[in-house]
Amino acid sequence: MTGTTTPYRAGAAPAPGSGHAVSPRVIGLVLALVAALYVVAPAMNAAVAPLVHTDLGVTAEDNAVAQIAGACLAIGVLAVTGRAGDLKGRRATLTASLAALCLGSAALAVSFDPATYVLGRIVVAAALAAVFVSCLAFMATVSMPGRIRRIMGGWLAAMSAGFVLAVNLAPHAAALTGWRITAALMAAAAAAALLLVRRLLPEAGPLAREALPDAVRTVARVLCAVSLAAALQLAPLWGWQDLRVGALLTAAVLACAAARARALRRAPERRRAEQVPGAVWTGALVAGLALGFTQVVLTMAVPTLVSAVGFAGWITALVLSAFGVGGAAACLLIRHRNVSPLAGASLGLPLAALGLALLHALVDHASHALVGGFAVVTLVGFGTMLAAAPQMARFLAAVPRPHLGVNAALLPVAILVGTAAAQALPYTSALGPMPLPTEARELLWVGTIVVAVAALALGRPVVALVVAAASVLQYVMVDADTSQPMSVIVALGVGAAAGAVAWSRREQTERLTRTRETASALQCAVLHPIPSRLGGLRLAGLYRPATAGTAIGGDFLEALDTPYGTRILIGDVRGKGLQAVQTVTDLLGCFRSRAHETEDLGEVAASLDRQVRRAALARGDEELFATALLLQHSGPSQDLHVVNCGHLAPLEVGPARTRELDVPAVLPLGFGLLDAAGAVRPHQVSLDPGATLLTHTDGLSEARNSSGEFYPLAERLVSVGRHTPDDLVRHLDDDVRDWTHHLADDIAVIALGPR
Repeated sequence: MTGTTTPYRAGAAPAPGSGHAVSPRVIGLVLALVAALYVVAPAMNAAVAPLVHTDLGVTAEDNAVAQIAGACLAIGVLAVTGRAGDLKGRRATLTASLAALCLGSAALAVSFDPATYVLGRIVVAAALAAVFVSCLAFMATVSMPGRIRRIMGGWLAAMSAGFVLAVNLAPHAAALTGWRITAALMAAAAAAALLLVRRLLPEAGPLAREALPDAVRTVARVLCAVSLAAALQLAPLWGWQDLRVGALLTAAVLACAAARARALRRAPERRRAEQVPGAVWTGALVAGLALGFTQVVLTMAVPTLVSAVGFAGWITALVLSAFGVGGAAACLLIRHRNVSPLAGASLGLPLAALGLALLHALVDHASHALVGGFAVVTLVGFGTMLAAAPQMARFLAAVPRPHLGVNAALLPVAILVGTAAAQALPYTSALGPMPLPTEARELLWVGTIVVAVAALALGRPVVALVVAAASVLQYVMVDADTSQPMSVIVALGVGAAAGAVAWSRREQTERLTRTRETASALQCAVLHPIPSRLGGLRLAGLYRPATAGTAIGGDFLEALDTPYGTRILIGDVRGKGLQAVQTVTDLLGCFRSRAHETEDLGEVAASLDRQVRRAALARGDEELFATALLLQHSGPSQDLHVVNCGHLAPLEVGPARTRELDVPAVLPLGFGLLDAAGAVRPHQVSLDPGATLLTHTDGLSEARNSSGEFYPLAERLVSVGRHTPDDLVRHLDDDVRDWTHHLADDIAVIALGPR
């Protein structure tokens, strides 16, 4: 494929300038530590703001300029840096970004007036964005698509833990050291990260040598995001009627329309090669918007509500940091459990919305404000990240590797735009004071509605309606009376809504369980399990249908102990759906009958050929055929008799080498050329001592990663320590799912060796 890159192979990689290998765990740890600067720096800026105001006279207006200009510049920097990583190399781009962060932080430390301080803040914001997207793209590049969910879970958990530490420790560090030393420490941390990256991280695979996938569309998208973020943040300052705000909103709409029109004009084959599937792209976008919006709502509402009951500032920070605690717990769950994007959104978004709805009621009274507030904010963080992390992981797994950097920028851009959207509310303006308790409750209500809309966008209308109903219920009741009895009523109402969601989920779970049981029974009835020992052979089998929940597709496999020895069949029927399943059933029935009654293996193949032809005539399908590989073993010898009907040749996997056996192939079943007596003669092969024979369908060798590259079967078998049938099958099952983010075809595998 012209212009594509080969993804970095997961495994040990040499460190630059040394002959030592760097394990993927070390690479992931280094990237997590470096990316943590992205969440630490904003907490440090907030902590030193009062000190900078006293020393330099930096006003709220100056901070607003730094915040708005930094966010808008960061959006453009994200796209530019992401693509630079695609073309110039991930490591080179990350080191340049860290160097810029080091210089920007050093400039902050020596600022002598408000202008230089604001300029330093803008540079630091842009550099932090560059560091984050470089780490994100690096992490996805060095991970096989199937492993991104697990790695992303651990990575985001580390980021959440960094948020918890930063929120709680930054105010104390600023008070002890002063703002200049704090900025100098950030510069030192960036310099240390730069040295760590240069010392330990390898370059992440070959570089892309192609131009931007579509420069016009990418620029239009960036302009849309920048204009929208600027308009949303400036509207509360200038007023929504201001012509400048209107011009920015108009520019955002026009840029979005231009990007859409450009995408539609591209040839269909180019669109398929360059674009991530629409549902995957939309899911990541909505998840990022909801995450950014929720963070701002909590940042503004929690301090007000906790302070209203008389708690000190450190308790406010502790309650706010619970968002990171919940997020870390959700990400660790995602790392260890395969939570699908739909399941994560269906469970996580209602939890987040219900937590927002309950938050004000649980901090109304000092008797339970700390415990209740911490628990509910933890719930909000857990639900938000449970919904966002699987969407992000699926998006990164689906992005073609040559375009990974520029596409990975979507995730932080979505978070920044979600943050800007939250700052467009009256109580969250960059220049506005902290909201009053009643205003904080309004913010929580708006946040609940936004989360409900996110649930609707991610495909759960019923859940979204229940969440919206719960939010309206809490708003009406709390607005009418904020006394303790009404808080209890609100909690009961929200609990009832939560019960409705739980009941709905239980019903869906029961239906899914019944469907899986039916599919499992069907698979056992049609595809008998491959026994571990049969005759003189040790066996291991694997069957993975491409369509989840169907349990059976167009591939087939069987192993029988017959009077003529152990006979094995593996193959693939042309086509998909119920017709392919019916053909598989017919073929397996014919094989199970003829294998016990027919001595000649070639005649068994001829019987299967006639069965496929009868099926083709009965269904009026002249193009119906099936590939098949038949094997027979008898006695204590190492010899096998093989008939290959248009199927892939088997592989011999041994301690010293993996080689494809030279087995002559005839036409597939269904062409009517196997009837003549002696037309098919079994071919005899001998296995090397200690070797295992591997047979498979093309779903294994043609499994593609997000860049369209086929699964390198022979290469991936080299890393297997032991070569028993069980070891090979287990390795292939795990490895091919790591290689591809989704299966496009069924997979059937049988491995066999002498007992």
